Amino acid sequence: MICAETERLILRSWKPEDLSAFFDMNRDKVVMRYFPMLLNYSQTDAFYNRIQSEFDRKGWGLYAVELKSTGAFIGYVGLHEIGFDADFALGSVEIGWRLAADYHNQGYATEAALKVLELAREHGLTTIYSFTAVVNKPSERVMQKIGMSKTGEFDHPNLAEGSPLRRHVLYRMEFRPEKV
Repeated sequence: MICAETERLILRSWKPEDLSAFFDMNRDKVVMRYFPMLLNYSQTDAFYNRIQSEFDRKGWGLYAVELKSTGAFIGYVGLHEIGFDADFALGSVEIGWRLAADYHNQGYATEAALKVLELAREHGLTTIYSFTAVVNKPSERVMQKIGMSKTGEFDHPNLAEGSPLRRHVLYRMEFRPEKV
């Protein structure tokens, strides 16, 4: 099911046939360089099932992203309920993205994220967060391009002390929901 479209992209529900490309993406060292580990097939399958469950429960989630020109699945961009405990986090909603390496640096994450922010407003959400490891400058740049404001930094509670990925930047966006 198509949830939204941009000039070049379709944001849609996930299909079982996305799983193979999703697995390849989650074990790609370039894609996962700012994450603590590569994901194996069972971890990717569990993640896929969590994504499906969140859509069932919330009506929104991490949308599969497809190129209009080819129909290729290129990753995800969407909303996710934050599941770790930090001052801002537990129960809050984040916007996030992960695209296959061949689709980096082409504006796809920014294009899709702007559309996802519109969807967030339509769902009545008023505050959206985004965060990433301090060293992940490409994702931080997307946060800036979509109009989010940096509110600080924090140590991610699920990452060990000493991890080069532990320190995170935190961005936030607030808006009034659209009347439906």
